[in-house]
Amino acid sequence: QEELVESGGGLVQPGGSLRLSCAASEFTLDAYAIGWFRQAAGKEREGVSCITSGGSTFYTDSVKGRFTVSSDNAKRTVYLQMNSLKPEDTAVYYCAARVSRTQSNTPSTYDYWGQGTQVTVSS
Repeated sequence: QEELVESGGGLVQPGGSLRLSCAASEFTLDAYAIGWFRQAAGKEREGVSCITSGGSTFYTDSVKGRFTVSSDNAKRTVYLQMNSLKPEDTAVYYCAARVSRTQSNTPSTYDYWGQGTQVTVSS
């Protein structure tokens, strides 16, 4: 059973940093695109970033220049480094895997999801 497990969320002050991890069990990353999504209270889930099996990366405009996605295939783990965090980044963050080598920021196109990790940016 394919499974994704996120970790690294928490409470951070504005301007601070967090690194989220997404560990994949039972499958390797070579045939998957991994997306990061977030869902704030009362809002729809939105795509934040994606990394394809070929290493191409994509970001939504609101996080460009602040967030960086990377992968370690040997560890079957994808990371989301989040810098210069803002209160509006507060949300539950999810990673998801898509059986495709292309990127997507549409949640319905992903096949497997993690349980989510809370990120709260507040002073």
